[in-house]
Amino acid sequence: MSIFGSMKTAISGMNAQANRLSTVADNIANVNTVGYKSASVAFSSLVMPGSSGNYNSGGVESTTRYSISQEGNYVATTSGSDLSIKGDGFFIVQSDDGTTVLTRSGDFLPDGTGNLKNSAGFTLMGYPYTSGAPAVVVNGFDGLVPINLKNLGGLVAKPSTSGTFEGNLNSNAKVAPTGTDTLPSDNDPSNTSPDTKKMSVVGYDNLGNTVMYDLYFTKTSSGDPTASPPVDASWEVAMYRNGDAAAGNSPFPYSTGPVAVQTLTFDKNGKQTSTGDVTINDPTTGNTIEMDFSKMSQVAADYSGNGRLNGQAPSAVTDIKIDKDGTVYATYKSGDPKPIYRIPLATVPSPDLLTPLNGNVYSANGDSGVTVTGFPQTNGLGVINSGSLETSNVDLADQLTTMVEAQRSYTANSKVFQTGSDILDVLVNLKR
Repeated sequence: MSIFGSMKTAISGMNAQANRLSTVADNIANVNTVGYKSASVAFSSLVMPGSSGNYNSGGVESTTRYSISQEGNYVATTSGSDLSIKGDGFFIVQSDDGTTVLTRSGDFLPDGTGNLKNSAGFTLMGYPYTSGAPAVVVNGFDGLVPINLKNLGGLVAKPSTSGTFEGNLNSNAKVAPTGTDTLPSDNDPSNTSPDTKKMSVVGYDNLGNTVMYDLYFTKTSSGDPTASPPVDASWEVAMYRNGDAAAGNSPFPYSTGPVAVQTLTFDKNGKQTSTGDVTINDPTTGNTIEMDFSKMSQVAADYSGNGRLNGQAPSAVTDIKIDKDGTVYATYKSGDPKPIYRIPLATVPSPDLLTPLNGNVYSANGDSGVTVTGFPQTNGLGVINSGSLETSNVDLADQLTTMVEAQRSYTANSKVFQTGSDILDVLVNLKR
């Protein structure tokens, strides 16, 4: 046995306990850090080869581990931009130098430029809705942009692009008389069918001005369910711009032709057999509106109808809301929400092996595995909760206990070193 060897073994023990005490210091210092993940130290023995009857002491090796996959507790906040992840996944954030990293710290607030940044200064990244609903890039961070809320406060108008109309057409209505200029689509006031039903819907142009469209439903055929094959009943739907109607008792003739004309067909049970697709081509606004009439029926009941076109009049943003699936909505004064961003989450096969960096963020490495990106609630990823924060997963009582253990173990190792030093003094004094 080497006296110097026992002293070196004691030194390795003191170093290992010093590392353990350092993790305790970090954990206690960050006990109130949002999303912080505690560190710990694992020990493994170092064995030195020895000869028969002669033991060589080795030492101990310490390895730092992080409990990144262990969730902390969740606390409610009053800020809608405070976010937490319930389940697996990390927010994708970017540093000021453009480095993209992962974090669970969701205490985001808009900075002076409108970007959502957490307390460590990292910017939350997401996919914009500039070209419709975004698609996620599963194997990278391409397409991500900083989520910016600054330019949402102005008045925003949205033109109508689609709509629906549902209701019932009375099956007992009379068929329009045959001949010329008998249907509303002919735009003639002299000879329209007495059973024509008129309804209206309101849409919006590019500047947010309201545009009313008049709808005329006219039965053109009762059909013949006994024929082989059966002949369906048919109705014409013709649409005009209300602003182009003639003055007086009759709106016909409109100053412009119909903006849409389509035929709806119904079987003997009153169910629609046509697609119900009606396209409005408005020559005044230049807009095209795709409407869905597929929920119209034809039974022996009163006329009814309920239509709706999308779009909105000029309206200011009053609030920002973030859904559980990561969609960021701008809520306008008119009450209509509009999706503007979608927040993705990222994960790796071994989260506990991620590389911790300053600011409570992590980067992937060869041990943690490849980063995979997805939307919340998909592919095993968790959900995003707005107005909530994940606290540190540090157990303060456990850390205080570990601190006492590290102190005692350090003291014991120092005694071994002191004893070896005393023995060495004995050997030196033998010569005297």
